[in-house]
Amino acid sequence: MKLSFDKSSLMNGINIVLKAVPSKTTMPILECILLDATDESIKLTANDMEMAIETRIEGNILEKGKVAIDAKLFSEIIRKLPDSEIVIEEENENIRISCEKTNFKISGRRGDDFVGMPSVETNQYICVSQFTLKEIIRQTIFSIAPNENNKLMTGELFEIQDDKLKVVSLDGHRISIRNVELKDHYENRKVIVPGKTLIEISRILSGDAEKEVYIFFSKNHILFEFDQTVVLSRLIEGEFFKIDQMISSDFETKITVNKKELLESIERSVLLVRESDKKPIIINIQNNNMELSLHSLIGSMREDILGHHSGKDLMIGFNPKFLIDALRVIDDEEVTIYMMNSKAPCFIRDNEGRYIYLILPVNFIANR
Repeated sequence: MKLSFDKSSLMNGINIVLKAVPSKTTMPILECILLDATDESIKLTANDMEMAIETRIEGNILEKGKVAIDAKLFSEIIRKLPDSEIVIEEENENIRISCEKTNFKISGRRGDDFVGMPSVETNQYICVSQFTLKEIIRQTIFSIAPNENNKLMTGELFEIQDDKLKVVSLDGHRISIRNVELKDHYENRKVIVPGKTLIEISRILSGDAEKEVYIFFSKNHILFEFDQTVVLSRLIEGEFFKIDQMISSDFETKITVNKKELLESIERSVLLVRESDKKPIIINIQNNNMELSLHSLIGSMREDILGHHSGKDLMIGFNPKFLIDALRVIDDEEVTIYMMNSKAPCFIRDNEGRYIYLILPVNFIANR
C-alpha cells in the first residue's frame, strides 16, 4: 500500500474517527484506526464495539491495501508533521510515514484482523438537516443521566410518528423534549440512542442547514450518514419511560418573562454557591413580578424581574443549574413558565410545542 495526503485532510479524518477509539479495551486491535484503500476511495475506521465511525478522506492511491495503525501514535505523528504532503507506505505490516525531511517507521497490524462495521439494513430511515440534528442534540443532551445506574437515562428517545420526530431525555430531576416536523412521512418507530453517540455526532456535524443527515434504523443499531462520514451505534435496549403521563397541561400559575433577563439573574445568583453547598434559588411570583433570591454561606442575592403573570401567587424553589441549562438552549426572546404548586414540577414550553422542559422543584426554607 502507498498513499499520499494533504495533512489537513488526513488530520481531519483522524480526528473524526478518534471519537470511536476506546480508552480501555481487552482487544488491542480496537486501539487502532483502520486505513483502508482497497477500493477506489480511502477510508478511516474506528470501532469500540458500541460505536463505530467510518469517514472517507481525500488522497491519492498509489498502491492499494489496508492496515491497522495504533490510533494514539498515528494521531500524534500526523499532528506534529509539517503542513505539507504526507506519504504513507505499508509493506508486511511495517508502516513508513514521510513528510518533507521527516521519516517515521512504525509497526502496524493486519487490516483483515480489524473489527469492521456490521452491516445494517437501510430500508427504515428518516432525513433531517445537519443544523436540525445538531440543535436537537444541543437542546436535550444536558438532561441525560451522568452515570449508568439506570441505563435508559443515559440515552435519548427518538420517536417517529408519521412526519413528526420527538426527542426526549431525562435524568430523574428534569425532562427535555424537542418536537420536530419532518419533510416527509415515515414509518412509526421508537429507539433509545446512547447519549455518548449523540455527543460525538454533534461534534462532527457542521450544522449546515443545507446539508442532510440520513438516519437508518435496524433492530439493534442506528446509523447516521452525512457528508463523507458514517456513524454506527448500538441502541439501548428496554422500554423508555412513559413521558406522556408525566406531562400535564394543567397549571395554577403562569408567568412570561424576558429569557435573557431571567438567565442572567440566575447566573449571577450562583456566584454565591459553592459546589458542595447546594442552595436553591427561590422564585416568588406576585403581581406581574418575579422575585429571585438565593441565600448561602457566602451571602445573599435578591432581584426582581417584571413579567406577565396570570393565576395564583406562588413561591417555589429550584436547583439553579437546572434552570440555567434549559434557558441557555432556548432561542426565544421570552419564555413562559407554568406551575401548579410548590411541590409539582414546572414546565417551560412554547405555544407551538417545539420544546418542553420539565423541572422538579426542591424544598426550601424561605428567608425574608
